Amino acid sequence: MADRTLTLMAVHAHPDDEATGTGGVLARYAAEGIRTVLVTCTDGGCGDGPGGVKPGDPGHDPAAVALMRRQELEASCAVLKVSDLETLDYADSGMMGWPSNDAPGSFWQTPVQEGAARLAELMRHYRPDVVVTYDENGFYGHPDHIQAHRITMAALEMTELTPKVYWTTMPRSMMQRFGEVMREFHEDMPEPDPAEAAAMAEIGLPDDEITTWVDATGFSGQKFDALAAHASQGENIFFLKMGKERFGELMGMETFLRVQDATGAAIPENDLFAGLR
Repeated sequence: MADRTLTLMAVHAHPDDEATGTGGVLARYAAEGIRTVLVTCTDGGCGDGPGGVKPGDPGHDPAAVALMRRQELEASCAVLKVSDLETLDYADSGMMGWPSNDAPGSFWQTPVQEGAARLAELMRHYRPDVVVTYDENGFYGHPDHIQAHRITMAALEMTELTPKVYWTTMPRSMMQRFGEVMREFHEDMPEPDPAEAAAMAEIGLPDDEITTWVDATGFSGQKFDALAAHASQGENIFFLKMGKERFGELMGMETFLRVQDATGAAIPENDLFAGLR
């Protein structure tokens, strides 16, 4: 593999997703001389507008929000030293059950094969050695995350490339720690109802099912700053409230489930590029 640059491609749904789940690996591998390609599928137009105005409220302009979030995305990529940013610019579908799910042109309404064909074209261009996206449930059930998973897996079939493929995930032990920290910062936070608690308990994987643990602690400062670049969504980014040091302790390890591999690298592994270098 020494005769060409290794390439990581991360396929995410919205501006700011790149920082939350993969900011550490994007920064770490960029520092190691690996080409990092970020594909962002939607324009983020269902995010908060200036002053925290919510979608559907008077004064919320999805086009203006999308423009603002594109600028924030570019700033985040600069912090993470992302080599190449590609945007598919589908309309943000909003959270599951929102009317925007059904809007013509929304990512959720886009035929999978159409989105996959566009992504496959990018895969043929960049020829990634490693591809990262979400699992079948989009980690927590967001329609655009689910759709990003679907088009990524379909694009891989179209291209017949054989990269290592990973889905972002989180060990259940870390999910428990998140719950504890959130209660620490929000002492008045009500206990979730049983159905919500049961759904939360299904997010992530048991620790022993995680295949790949990548230590990006040394890059947690960049990850924090990349999240902070998405200032318009600060109200929704809980992690920014804990400060850089605490953030690094909690968010320095990024974890994945390896779902495709042609290298035979042993698992568990601590490097997405194990077997490739």
